[in-house]
Amino acid sequence: MTTSAGPPTVETIAARAGVSIASVSRVLNGHGARPNTVRRVEQAAAELGYVPNGVARSLKGGRTRQLTFAMPDVGNPTYVSMVRQIQAVTKPLGYRLLLHSTDAVAEDELDVVRSLADRTSDGLILCPIRVTDEHLAVLAAVSRPVVVIGSLPGEAAVDSVRADSVSGTVLAVRHLVESGRRRIAFINGPADTVPGRNRRLGYRTALQQAGLDFDPALTVTTEFGIEAGAAAAHRLLDSGLGIDSVFCANDQLALGAVHAAHDRGLRIPEDLAVAGMDDSELARAGHPALTSVDLGSAERGRLAAGMLVSRLEGDSHEVRCETVAPRLVVRESTMAGTGRTPRVGAASAS
Repeated sequence: MTTSAGPPTVETIAARAGVSIASVSRVLNGHGARPNTVRRVEQAAAELGYVPNGVARSLKGGRTRQLTFAMPDVGNPTYVSMVRQIQAVTKPLGYRLLLHSTDAVAEDELDVVRSLADRTSDGLILCPIRVTDEHLAVLAAVSRPVVVIGSLPGEAAVDSVRADSVSGTVLAVRHLVESGRRRIAFINGPADTVPGRNRRLGYRTALQQAGLDFDPALTVTTEFGIEAGAAAAHRLLDSGLGIDSVFCANDQLALGAVHAAHDRGLRIPEDLAVAGMDDSELARAGHPALTSVDLGSAERGRLAAGMLVSRLEGDSHEVRCETVAPRLVVRESTMAGTGRTPRVGAASAS
């Protein structure tokens, strides 16, 4: 136990171990020493309660071997899928992954980017659902590698990986039309987000392609979440508009719509077909299992991690922007009967 007035230092460890300060420094920084010296220094450090300062070491060496992944909601299965793939790429290379949930608050996202200047993380994967001019300005000035999972303007000089949710929405709505549905409602997330705008565009595009009129009364805009989806579905079902199906902008909203249908004693899909987006674990575990658009969350995480590691290893290639194509996975929530093998459709990215 330490008897000094303050925290242990290199000097107090050297005095306790009976070796030079230089020897203590070599041992603590992993630069090697004679076995007996290493043993004495480690014993003295333990007795004095010495805790290595990893931040100080990183400031000297310039690398922390830590990466940050900042996402809107750490509990959303889509981001959990990304985390798994990011770690699968980076962990074998000796990186630790720090997770930060921004709650989709722009200022929080900007603070995470700015914090790279403190050198407590070597690089960042950022997943914003709104991209403002301030985002672009801060990203342009950042001194360490950043990869964005999401859509950015063409002039943004930042590596990015995006989903093609416009085409994905078209796939889902077209499937509902092909299954005989004509009163197709749409439960969307916040309209001022990139996903909200793109999925609304896809919905209107699919209706136009099918020769169906867009009826704003069939669209509800809300927050992304199960309870929000249930409330929106009840609102649509109370409207008397005779909806026969609903496409939801993510699986959480779709699961909420299923709950609302069950509350009313409606059969899915006979009375109401429900489709979601993300093809998360929620879709596969739902009852009935949800038809959903797979936007390649795992693949986006893997690609983003690869881009970040490439930059950290000194690659000076041109800015990269990858797009992951959507796939429609059809399950019981939109097809009559059970026990049928789900079919999978695909669309090329645009």
